[in-house]
Amino acid sequence: MNTDPSERQNECLQKLKLMQACLHETDAAAIRLRGTDWFAWATAGASNSVLLAAETGVADVLVTDNNAWILTDEIEAQRLTDEELPDGEQSPYVLHVSPWADSAQRELFVQEVTARGKILSDRPTSSEFSLPHSLIQHKRKLLPSELDRYRQVGQLASQAMTEVLTQVQPTWTEYDLAGAGAEALWKRGLHPALTLAAGEQRISRYRHPVPTGGKIERLAMLVFCARGFGLYANLTRFVAFDALTAQEHKLHQQVREIEAIALSQSQLNTPLNQVYQTLQHSYEQQGYPQAIHEHHQGGTTGYLAREIVANPTTVDRLSANTAIAWNPSLTGAKIEDTFVLLEDGTLENLTFDSNWASVEVAGRLRPIPLVIQ
Repeated sequence: MNTDPSERQNECLQKLKLMQACLHETDAAAIRLRGTDWFAWATAGASNSVLLAAETGVADVLVTDNNAWILTDEIEAQRLTDEELPDGEQSPYVLHVSPWADSAQRELFVQEVTARGKILSDRPTSSEFSLPHSLIQHKRKLLPSELDRYRQVGQLASQAMTEVLTQVQPTWTEYDLAGAGAEALWKRGLHPALTLAAGEQRISRYRHPVPTGGKIERLAMLVFCARGFGLYANLTRFVAFDALTAQEHKLHQQVREIEAIALSQSQLNTPLNQVYQTLQHSYEQQGYPQAIHEHHQGGTTGYLAREIVANPTTVDRLSANTAIAWNPSLTGAKIEDTFVLLEDGTLENLTFDSNWASVEVAGRLRPIPLVIQ
């Protein structure tokens, strides 16, 4: 994956200005960011992850009114410098390295440079305070440089999906399928944050089919939450080793029609609960009034697989350059891609792959199950 060093440096400076403005607004002494999502945001796509399942990583961002540091230990410092952090004289961050066996030294440094003042954090301790909503909103609205990186992630993730599902065999197990998906993502430099896989026996049973040793047989579903530069590309695809039955064809068609309603509602300044209510009505029209309760419908995405999951009470409004991933589903059928709502109100599909079979629905090309006979 390609990034422009000067572009990253400029983005980091923009983020630093936003954080320091937040300090002035809140009379806080510092902002401390621990989460993998916020670390990636503040550093223009760097990763502090080692254990992929962890929400926090091996380095923190600490910002005061006049300075900015990356806090880490002796184990990680050189690798972060060489491979992750933006370099050059324009980088706003100074590395502060403490012994791995003495975490108290890092905390003492934080107390000293903040004069024990008020600290805002994404994962606050008992003595810290949560980040203000205004800064959280900045994280959810993509800058042009972030959108450029997101396009790379989306294309690589969709290519990985197509590669795996054009090679899968009915004799594979769900473990084989999920493993091949993870390998295809790693090969492209993406973290396989989630790879769900279901064969014929489990597709209709579970909305979140964690892989098992069961055989794929006639049908398979593969779900990715692929992370690159801290940004999540979310997508779902199906493959069949025989023609779909009339009922299967109908279910997938209905899911596409339900999703089309959500996408048409995804307009600038629209509250997320309004999209949710539209989805609920669409399920009812299709004859599935309970389906809205059987799985979450998605929402906004970005530096988390879902920044906000839409529900009846989410009054947050969609804004320009916000990423969205809806995932309506019925028993045995599901659809999902990652879009971004652009400033002109159009939706750009970040995970579209022209090599995957698709049909036009409400003016958009949407994926259909790949039939291999």
